[in-house]
Amino acid sequence: MDTSRNAPYYSYPQQRIPVQDAIPPPHPPSKEIYQYDAPWLTYALDWCKTQNEQLNFKLAVGSFIEDSNNKLQIISRTDLLPDTNISVDHRNDFTVVAEADSQYPITKVLWEPRRNDARNNDLLATTGDILRIWELANEPRYLHTNSINGSSRVSNGNNRTIQQLIQKSQLENKKQKDFSAPLTSFDWNETDPSIVVTSSIDTTCTVWNVETGQAKTQLIAHDSDVYDVAFMHGSADTFASVGADGSVRLFDLRSLEHSTILYEAPPLSSNNRSLASGNNSPGSTAVPLLRLQFSRMNSNLLATFHMDSNAVEILDIRYPSAPIAELCKSHSGSINCISWSPTEPGQIATGGDDSQVLVWNINQNNDNRSPYYQNSNGIHGNGSTQQRYAGHQSPRSIQDPLLAYVANAEVNSITWSKSTPEWIGIGFGRTIQALRV
Repeated sequence: MDTSRNAPYYSYPQQRIPVQDAIPPPHPPSKEIYQYDAPWLTYALDWCKTQNEQLNFKLAVGSFIEDSNNKLQIISRTDLLPDTNISVDHRNDFTVVAEADSQYPITKVLWEPRRNDARNNDLLATTGDILRIWELANEPRYLHTNSINGSSRVSNGNNRTIQQLIQKSQLENKKQKDFSAPLTSFDWNETDPSIVVTSSIDTTCTVWNVETGQAKTQLIAHDSDVYDVAFMHGSADTFASVGADGSVRLFDLRSLEHSTILYEAPPLSSNNRSLASGNNSPGSTAVPLLRLQFSRMNSNLLATFHMDSNAVEILDIRYPSAPIAELCKSHSGSINCISWSPTEPGQIATGGDDSQVLVWNINQNNDNRSPYYQNSNGIHGNGSTQQRYAGHQSPRSIQDPLLAYVANAEVNSITWSKSTPEWIGIGFGRTIQALRV
């Protein structure tokens, strides 16, 4: 146990997780941790974005099963469920309210950004073999009504659910007949929710209009596999991507003939080039970048991390080529996932192979220097790190998270709720937990 951190270090089942300046919920819940144990390994995870307090404690969960029998589930906090004709076990923190089949593992799931229209049903999107759009519809036969037919449905064993996941559309852009390259990730534009961008192992990113089901454009984004893609918050046109070639690239839908390389990972040393063995570019010697996400509070900032790395790089698109900060030395295993706070500037959560969930503040400043940079005499790391930032100000090293939590297995997914920002969802093994911060 590392007692040098700024916050106590707790592990389940101890439940209080302190955080500075936490936003108290309007109706304090009775528990600090809610847990769901899935029947399979979990991977994709996202928090519902509705502002309705009775409905927003809901998560979408995708399975990771090697055969062709994967699942997409919607789970909701049991004590907040509406009155139904279905028997609910109130001993469980979460109840499955909808489920759908997915042949392949779901690489990412997102709820649709909230609109101001009158539509009642939520939409979700998933990627795997292709991009799919789902509608989460109420099942009125399972809800108590004043109708004489309100409970007329014949029992279907244990498979009855309160809501239904209905597949609305399948979006695929085939280059070859009967073949579509697997999709690694996607992002849903919050400014214009009709736009989704996907990334693929075939080096491309595709921009879709989900209302028409048509591809707006497809571009070769990297020299090899593209692992993740994300829109800049507040922009309908700007997005960035990362991939196996170790670069972060910035695109603008208004001028796709040009792109900006924001950052390139350092070359691998000769004895570590096996790290890039999964890279489809045989001559590549760069460390792949696995994930990225733009800050929700400062659209100039984004976070990314290298494969097999225990550090997160913070980039500012106004200062390309080198990170402005690095979150390091607190994870003892590789980082797998990141999620920015929706309400607190500079706060970001990370999860990794060391089973830790850490919440950081990139604006914390332990001295009188800039909150972003430290001078060239304060370079952290070995000689290769110094060479990597030659000619640039070195990134400020942030080593002390605001809080830490230890799960029971490697953390592979994390989502910070936008509608209820005092909650963070995490996935590890077969378990989903909601942590109040």
